[in-house]
Amino acid sequence: MEIVLMDNLWVIIGTFLVFLMIGGFILLEAGSTRMKNAGHIAGKTIFTAGIGSLVFWAVGWGFIYGEGNALIGLSDFFYGDASISEEGLAPAVDFMFQMMFALVALTIAFGGFAERAKLSSYVIFAVLFSALIYPVVAHWIWGGGWLADHGKQDFAGSTVVHLTGAMAALAATIILKPRIGKYNKDGSPNELAGHNQVYTALGVLLLWVGWFGFNGASTFEVADAFFGFVVLNTQVAAAAGAVTAMFVAWALTGKADVPTTLNGALAGLVAITAPAGFVEPWAAVIIGMIGGIIVVFSMRLFDKAKIDDPIFALSVHGTVGVWGTLACGLFAVPAFSSEIGWGQPGLFYGGGFTQLGVQTMGVVASGIYAFVVAFIILKVMDKVMGGIRVSEEEEMVGLDLSEHGGYGYPENIPNPNDQKGA
Repeated sequence: MEIVLMDNLWVIIGTFLVFLMIGGFILLEAGSTRMKNAGHIAGKTIFTAGIGSLVFWAVGWGFIYGEGNALIGLSDFFYGDASISEEGLAPAVDFMFQMMFALVALTIAFGGFAERAKLSSYVIFAVLFSALIYPVVAHWIWGGGWLADHGKQDFAGSTVVHLTGAMAALAATIILKPRIGKYNKDGSPNELAGHNQVYTALGVLLLWVGWFGFNGASTFEVADAFFGFVVLNTQVAAAAGAVTAMFVAWALTGKADVPTTLNGALAGLVAITAPAGFVEPWAAVIIGMIGGIIVVFSMRLFDKAKIDDPIFALSVHGTVGVWGTLACGLFAVPAFSSEIGWGQPGLFYGGGFTQLGVQTMGVVASGIYAFVVAFIILKVMDKVMGGIRVSEEEEMVGLDLSEHGGYGYPENIPNPNDQKGA
């Protein structure tokens, strides 16, 4: 009974750490965008986390973990299951931990909306993403769905959370189109620099710390302290991603670009999320390094394609999420796969192409589903709402003022009363 108590304590601590990541996303997104939208970004992140929580309570958990079929769960809505889970966790602890993952996926998806979407579009899409997109993919892989039956490996969500959120962000970015002034007539990009690199760096640090709960608590137990091994893999992969991305940017531009270094750290974290419990630390370093290389060139590729991604969600969570998922099919250790009970060893450990094939199938199916459903939802919203993007004038003024009636940094706005008193 003592072990069960410690399991519950560890997972609820992990829950707090993952929820802390929402604060990291606030600072990351606000710092990576312009001052006139900072208050809007902070506010919409908080209330959409509220919406996502309520939808998860109502239907999200049931669609993921309820009894149903290979495609979707169909029971246990409104927190309807009072039994002890297979991991020996109290139902509320398990429920809360899984809710946090849904909120992170939703926050990633909203990266594609940044600096140009109406507030009302966030409200509606938060409900629909949390009910119709994330739970379906999560059920396929984590809830006993058809990909789970094939042995799809995703320890903490490179596909379920990161790729799903990124594909929804891609759909939004395409429909919303680039921000005003982002591209010239000849297609060349302009840098719309974020207003606070310190915020961005602090956001990345909070995310990094939160990831110890994201990956570490996904062990669901403290037996043998395996969570420490998972956290070790998480740390070295993030470190390798940050260092590699910085040196690649330095080699390409002659400057050690700060945003690229920060995105390299996130890339390492995203890359190791799927294989965190399946690989040795040396492989985690390689996985993080390759993630750091991928993110640099992916950012450039999307920019050349005139896909405006202000916080690089598509590169960090999308392309690197794919790499992290596929990495299981290469580096998964036989003993870990057997002990955890997911899938087969990787190619480099004599497992052949079986697991790599399953991982590829999972990426393709999950990515297509998330993108297509998100695109259809947003396209319908765009038609019904008369557009999901703010007007040109509102975008120029900034969403702080146009959507909320006040600035995130009001002291930077001249006050007529101060003039009179001078």
